[in-house]
Amino acid sequence: MNDQKTTHFGFREVPASEKAKLVKAVFDSVADKYDIMNDLMSLGIHRIWKRIALQLSHVRAGEKVLDLAGGTGDMTSLFQKRVGPNGRVILSDINAEMLKRGRDRLIDEGVVDNVSYAQIDAEKLPFRDNQFDCVCIAFGLRNVTHKDEALRSIYRVLKPGGRAIILEFSEAQGKVFKKVYDLYSFKVLPMLGKLVANDAESYQYLAESIRMHPNQEKLKQMMLEAGFERCEYFNLTHGVVAVHRGYKV
Repeated sequence: MNDQKTTHFGFREVPASEKAKLVKAVFDSVADKYDIMNDLMSLGIHRIWKRIALQLSHVRAGEKVLDLAGGTGDMTSLFQKRVGPNGRVILSDINAEMLKRGRDRLIDEGVVDNVSYAQIDAEKLPFRDNQFDCVCIAFGLRNVTHKDEALRSIYRVLKPGGRAIILEFSEAQGKVFKKVYDLYSFKVLPMLGKLVANDAESYQYLAESIRMHPNQEKLKQMMLEAGFERCEYFNLTHGVVAVHRGYKV
């Protein structure tokens, strides 16, 4: 990877300085159809994955949660109910259009009292040390250019005893299942993207970015190297998705 001067954007190798711009273009393109495509691509199962991540977070009333790369606010909505009126959730995203969609959606749902918003970069979190009881990043880490820096940044802003929850596509398990999943990813997803969002390329990137993302064991090791302890992961849907959890002790 040339000492991180280049990085992967899907299967393409690009200058590391350009990846954020390329990812922004993807999410600018799909923002309008983001929620509809999530439901179609996963047959609605993404909602179950997110609720499992919520359960594994052990978030309680009164706690403070940072929802990184929170997109249109699915996890924020779940966390907001958990923390209650004495807690707080910050919905954040590096992409202004996605953040706007999330804010508008939550306001429309009446979620206003204990939620705030921030357009921030996961690699350079603008918060003091030891601020949050939980930091969650759901389906966002694979788009980060320097994942190790993001993990260190998450670790820094967590309180002692705080938890990092990473919900992300991972390495599917089983030879037969992997073949079916590859066919679905590289044939069906771009076709759905073309039909629904008029954008096949962004969903081709999605399939490619999943394959370039660190697998379960590699991401667990990266979390340990960032300082997290008691790191573990939970495979969902034959490893199509995994929830990683680590603690700041």
